[in-house]
Amino acid sequence: MSASIEPFFTVIAIVFEVIGALAMVSGFVIAVVLAWRTLRRERRAHAAYLVLRTTLGAAILLGLEVLVAADLIRTITSKPSIEDALILGLIVVIRTVLSMSIQIEIEGTLPWRRALLTSGGQVLAQSITRDRTAARDSAG
Repeated sequence: MSASIEPFFTVIAIVFEVIGALAMVSGFVIAVVLAWRTLRRERRAHAAYLVLRTTLGAAILLGLEVLVAADLIRTITSKPSIEDALILGLIVVIRTVLSMSIQIEIEGTLPWRRALLTSGGQVLAQSITRDRTAARDSAG
């Protein structure tokens, strides 16, 4: 890759890393807010805990997906070497295992046994939608 374009892709990779971290941090805040609202509305700590766990897991999944993309961008735009390829492979394997473990915890089933694939962003959106629906139902 030409030397003039490599810094551009380095900045892109950093932007992806920041987005991944922000997804996890904002997901944590959303998870705490949704759990607190569930606790206030339903008065059951277990329901609030499940909302917190599911929503936080979804945010971590989303962040991990974005961080894998950042690693891919950083690796394919750098000077290629066997060491870089091995490091990328190890990072992807670790993050994939983490993602699968979190997804199994959230959904209670193995990923390849699900009828539909669901990303971390979709799970997060479903959590917010469920909360809005529950708030509307309890208010009306």
